[in-house]
Amino acid sequence: MTQVALLLTNRYRLLSIAAILDVFDTVNSHYEANGEEPLFKVNVLYAENSDNQIPVFNKHKPQPLKSAGLHDLVLIPAFSSSDLAAAIQENLEFIPWLCKQHEDGVEIASFCTGAFLLGASGLLNGKSATTHIHASTSFAASYPDVFLRANEIITYDHGIYTSGGATSTFHLLLRLIHNYGNREIAVRMAKVFAIDMNRGQQSYFGTFIPSKDHGDDLVAQTQLCIENLYNKAATVDDILQQIPASRRNIERRFKMATGNTMIEYLQKTRIEVAKKLLEQTNQSILEIMLNSGYNDLKAFRQLFKKSSGMTPKDYRDKFKARVA
Repeated sequence: MTQVALLLTNRYRLLSIAAILDVFDTVNSHYEANGEEPLFKVNVLYAENSDNQIPVFNKHKPQPLKSAGLHDLVLIPAFSSSDLAAAIQENLEFIPWLCKQHEDGVEIASFCTGAFLLGASGLLNGKSATTHIHASTSFAASYPDVFLRANEIITYDHGIYTSGGATSTFHLLLRLIHNYGNREIAVRMAKVFAIDMNRGQQSYFGTFIPSKDHGDDLVAQTQLCIENLYNKAATVDDILQQIPASRRNIERRFKMATGNTMIEYLQKTRIEVAKKLLEQTNQSILEIMLNSGYNDLKAFRQLFKKSSGMTPKDYRDKFKARVA
């Protein structure tokens, strides 16, 4: 039986904990119904300094971390808080334990923003990882020694799994069930929980939400100019004519404040406009291209696919509301 430790972190996301337990309990029920030993023994662990009221999840009674021995697999759920820096500070007690487990050959899997705790531990340095697509910019800035693969649903590198946001949890759970069980039970669980097994990336779920609380007024002015002129200005130079600073100075400050170069910011702004037009209007692809600031259809399609992982037509087919 595979010994699994599920960390009951401070600021855990309840949906993440519930999904993990529900899927593993369903796997075990399948084995037990066939007269076999359950595949997983899940131990829910909490830290001594936990701010949580320690709940009992059905038959899973949480145990203190200090009493936990060696496991085969450790699971880190997503955080519910948008203040991930604070969440990490409240969960530092887990880090030495995680490092010792991994040093002893235990595999570790993080779900969604749970990757931030792994990033803080240093265990991801020099390794590939993913997280929620909307948290990827913050993750990259916080942990530059990690090879962030923001568009990936799942990564695995030297005994450490990570998953993308929200429903990507189920894809990682299927991978773990396949690896610790077999493909047959993984496929069965995909059917039970209606999981589309062939999703290859999460980039089309991304939304460009630029940082604006950086405190640099000059950068904020530049951001506003880009957002107002994205479909009128042909180049960044056209926008910079409105800014009272040298290009070298503003480029350096802009990258530092937003995490993007100005040309990246312009492209992301245009693509985000194109996405909304595809979702909300009946404009043709040509009209959307022009209204989002592009004038070359081939280049627009290439840039859109690079950003979202699919063509403009496929994106519209996936996300545009249909009226019966």
